[in-house]
Parts: sequence; structure tokens; C-alpha cells
Amino acid sequence: MITDAEFAAAMAALGPFEPAPRIAAGVSGGADSMALAILALTWTRERSGSLLALVVDHRLRSESGREAAQTAARLDARGIEAKILEIQGLEHGPSLAERARMARFAALEGACAEAGILHLLLGHHAGDQAETLQMRALGGSGPAGMAGMAPVVETRTLRLLRPLLAIPPARLRATLRPFGVAWIEDPSNNDASALRPRLRLLRRDNAGAGSATAALVAASVASGRQRSEQERRIACNLAEGIAMRPEGFALLSGQPLQPPVLAALLQTIAGAPFPPAIRSVSALASAPRPATLAGVRLLSAGRLGTELLAVREDAAMAPPVSAQPGAVWDGRFRLNAEVRLPAEATLGPLGDDAARLRRFSPLPSAVLRTLPAVRIGPALLAVPHLLYPDRKGCERFPVLFSPPRPAAAAPFWIGDA
Repeated sequence: MITDAEFAAAMAALGPFEPAPRIAAGVSGGADSMALAILALTWTRERSGSLLALVVDHRLRSESGREAAQTAARLDARGIEAKILEIQGLEHGPSLAERARMARFAALEGACAEAGILHLLLGHHAGDQAETLQMRALGGSGPAGMAGMAPVVETRTLRLLRPLLAIPPARLRATLRPFGVAWIEDPSNNDASALRPRLRLLRRDNAGAGSATAALVAASVASGRQRSEQERRIACNLAEGIAMRPEGFALLSGQPLQPPVLAALLQTIAGAPFPPAIRSVSALASAPRPATLAGVRLLSAGRLGTELLAVREDAAMAPPVSAQPGAVWDGRFRLNAEVRLPAEATLGPLGDDAARLRRFSPLPSAVLRTLPAVRIGPALLAVPHLLYPDRKGCERFPVLFSPPRPAAAAPFWIGDA
């Protein structure tokens, strides 16, 4: 059984939290997530906060809707607010687990954003962590991957928190029994055709308290410390040797870099969710030179005065997106949530319009083409990094646009995503 004090200690390691934390928890209805919800309820109440349980119905089994409703009712009986999130369009087929995971996270993220919640608890436990390490080892993962699932992951809108990673699942079930709380057994957890359940069956440790599981969890903790230290060194090296610019490019000295440092730089410039494989950047890191890799161009910095310029690859940029509040374009720039633009406005690359705006900036064309721009149809309305609003746009939308003025007083803002 997990005590409230033990859970509070696990949560303290994941902080900080606001004075009256509003927390969401992903609850599948299984024993692990139900125990998480019970523990989180006490934790939030003791801090004058609140808990919202999010129950995802993937609609992949005929009984899933009934099970979601049953889970919500069980939560309600314990005084836990619950919301059911139905996922539409998932179908059985290749990569189902990955597709379901992505759809589930999108639903959870959207529900948290709607409720104004910054912290999302997930019920992954020691058994899940052990299987994750086994899967990554089979996939040839490097040292960073062998740290397994991280206790804290910060996305653009959420903090994903896993307070149960060191706790065996048997203890979570034992936590529920004194409360008389029932749970749902998902048959897919015993489907030996899927890799994770197959590894669970081969380990023969359903309780998650065996020596093999403990060793794998301990290994993940050690690797996690190494990963954190490596990330700290990478951050220091980036700060010391590379000048990052708010327009989305960087200036390099041209001196050799550690491969993880170059990989982190490429990930940042490309707005990618993950860095490129170390083996793909090693040669370029040892001798930086003009090249195109992982959606980023390295080229001569010219009049900017350093040896190399790292800029987003023009051809790799994402297409325009609707310029609604909070919109993210190309993984690099976010439209201020307070901006209100017409429904037909788009946010996308400046592209060929860079040629006629060279007078607004000393930056090279390779950078200007990758800047975010706001348009309605073909009409260019604004390029915030150049403090440029189109005059006709000013006349058509006087509430949104005004004559150029200092950046601090700009009518809207696009920031680093």
C-alpha cells in the first residue's frame, strides 16, 4: 500500500507547484491509474487544490464506452471530478499502439488546455519502466534512451508528471483495496502479440516487485542522472560557443563541437521534437562546414562576422497554419494567445517576399525567408521580427495594426515556440 506521505514525497520531487495546484490525471480505469487518482485526490485537497480525472475512450472495443462511463462513475463516487474524452477515427492496423498513444496525448493535452491545467499526472509504474528499458534495449537505444521514461517532461503546454515510476504495480492494487475501489482489467494487457505485454509475460513478474524489475528501474535512475548531466553540459556548451538569435538562427565559431551539442542545436533550429541521431552528425560536428542536415542549413555567415550560420532549411519548413491564438508554426514560433486575427489569416514563412523586405533588416536572405509572416490570402500583413505591418493591412484592420513602433508596444507578438 502507498501511504499519503510516500506519495507526497514523490510529488515533491516533481515540483514546484502553485499554492493551490490544479492537477489533471489520466485515468484508464485500470488499477494503476485508479490508485493514482485516489492518491492525487488527497494530495490536492491537503493543498487546497483540485483534481480533474481525464478518462480516454479510444473506441477500439465495443465495450470501451461502457467501461469509460463505469470508470467515471467510480471516480465520482470518490468525489473526483471526471471527464470522458472520446477519440474518433482510430482503426485497428499497423502501429496501432503508437497511433493510439498520439491520439490519447492530443486529447489529454487539449482537455488540460481547456481547463487551464498545467500539470498532468500519468500512472506509469515500475513495471512499465522496466518494459520500456527492455524495448529500448531491443531497439538499440543509446545511453539517453536507456534512462527510460522521465519523471518530468515539459511540453509547450503541459508538465507531464510520473510520480509512480519506482512503485511496483502490486502496491498500487493494495492501495485500492482498503477503499473498496474496483478497477477494469484491460484484455490488451495480456495480448502476447504486442511487444510490451509479451515482455511483461516473459519477465514473469506481474507484481513488479521482482529482482529483475528492481534492477531495470535502478538502471533507469542511474541513466537518468547521466542524461541530466549530459543535458546540463550541452546547455553550457551551447551558451558558451553558439549565439542564438530570436529570429530562429544561430551563429557558430566554426570550431569542432561535441556531437550531442550539434544535435541539440539542429533540433532547436529545426523545431524538431527529437534531435537527429548522433551517428548522423558526428562527422559534421568534428569539422563544421557548409552542409544541410536534419532540416537545417550551415552556411557562411558572411557580413554577420562569424564563420558559420545555422538556419532553418527553406524547403523543409512547414506549410502555413491558421493564425489563431496560440498557433504554432513549424515547431519554432507561437502566436501570442492574446492576438485576435480574422479567421482567414494564416501564419507561415516569409519566403519569396523576403526580397522586397531586405531594407527592413540587415539579415541575409537565407534567414529572412524563414521568418514567420502573417497573411490573408496573398496579402502580406505583418512580419513581426521586422516590425513590419503592411500599409493596406493597417487600413483594412485598424484595430490590429498601427504604424511601426518599438517592439515593446507592438500590437501582437510572435515568440519562440
